[in-house]
Amino acid sequence: MERGYARLEWSVLDWNEPAIGFYKSLGAVQMDEWTVHRLTGDALRTLGEA
Repeated sequence: MERGYARLEWSVLDWNEPAIGFYKSLGAVQMDEWTVHRLTGDALRTLGEA
């Protein structure tokens, strides 16, 4: 708040109901329209070589 930040965002696994419940109790809102994507292994290497 002192630095003027507008939000705090983090990730939680969709099956982790205890954590989701805790975050909701803090007033956090789940962002359903977002999907996490990840590159690993060969796909990551290919991108790195591009």
